[in-house]
Amino acid sequence: MTDKPSVIFVCVHNAGRSQMAAGFATALSGGAVEVRSAGSVPAEQINPVAVEAMREVGIDITGEQPKVLTPEAVQASDAVITMGCGDTCPIYPGKRYEDWELTDPAGQGIEVVRQVRDEVRARVEALLADLLPA
Repeated sequence: MTDKPSVIFVCVHNAGRSQMAAGFATALSGGAVEVRSAGSVPAEQINPVAVEAMREVGIDITGEQPKVLTPEAVQASDAVITMGCGDTCPIYPGKRYEDWELTDPAGQGIEVVRQVRDEVRARVEALLADLLPA
């Protein structure tokens, strides 16, 4: 067990939005938050345009792989941030849930993915400010 707050970012394919959010949370928290990501129907690989957009801001997510969402991963997290995983996200009492409505970057060009990336960053910064009081 750890005293660190933990968060899981969940979207359908775990290939874009949730991977970008996890990348930002890991980088911006400096390891002060335990970070997970998963998908209800994981893709084969991370969206290469999302990888490129994150690389532009100095965060490398190339080593990540889409992972399947498990009840255990949700139970182990203090905050559950969903991004359109719908009814497949398990709900457990006592967990903090937020649903972030974000454009799905799948099949989008770099300009759209940059906008999604920047919105994800702003939301992650706000989440971290709440999880890690000064």
